[in-house]
Amino acid sequence: MNTEQNLRDALTEVQQQGLDRLDAQMLLLLALGRDMNDRAWLLAHDTDPLPAGAAERFTERVRRRLAGEPVAYLAGAKAFFGLQLQVDPRVLVPRPDTETLVQWALDLLAPPPAQPGFLDLGTGSGAIALAVKSQRPDVAVTATDASADALTVARTNAERLGLAVDFHAGSWLQAVPGQRFDVIASNPPYIAEGDPHLAALGHEPISALTSGCDGLDDIRALIASAPAALAAGGWLLLEHGHEQAAAVRALLVQQGFGQVASRCDLAGIERCSGGIWPQQR
Repeated sequence: MNTEQNLRDALTEVQQQGLDRLDAQMLLLLALGRDMNDRAWLLAHDTDPLPAGAAERFTERVRRRLAGEPVAYLAGAKAFFGLQLQVDPRVLVPRPDTETLVQWALDLLAPPPAQPGFLDLGTGSGAIALAVKSQRPDVAVTATDASADALTVARTNAERLGLAVDFHAGSWLQAVPGQRFDVIASNPPYIAEGDPHLAALGHEPISALTSGCDGLDDIRALIASAPAALAAGGWLLLEHGHEQAAAVRALLVQQGFGQVASRCDLAGIERCSGGIWPQQR
């Protein structure tokens, strides 16, 4: 990259290489040490010269982005439900779609003076658990993950944000034996092994993405095991793929859950399904 370029020319060059315009702007702002969402500043200073050090940082980030690395990894952070979470290749990048799951959980948790318990299974960066805790400090929030690396990221986010979450290492509900919760939520792996979309996710941990030939193995396991960890009248909420809602609802009904329903994300896609465990069985 020409080190004598101005900011506008640098952006034009990398877009000609195939980089998305918005990605190019965010990466240039990061290279300049500015907030990557401050595009108004960038437009107002597009004739400013690109400093040599920033040009080197920009070139390296552009190379990695063109190779498919998520912008969130390049920035080291991702916004989720009003929180700024640190992320890296040890965890999935939190998606806006998952905010639908968080909002549903918040809608179900009993208000004070009740002290409901909430469990986030497979917490990754801690996104779901920390979002719930940030909105409901009175709720006892627990989170689990089978990955020690993921838990390190989640705990770091919790400490930095000053949010008290009880983290446990282990596979799904095996991490919290004997405990019961009012709401259990999970964004488990739900992509089918061999799905062509996996090629675009090659920089993210594969174990957090795929689950059997139809993508439903982990969801089946969670639906089967959740009743033992739910309080009477407790809810299980699951995020899933855009074409899996009907199958997940059927699994919930088959297991004995009531009030089974799905919620749509902002794009109108059925993104989460859940049901209530009856008070008497």
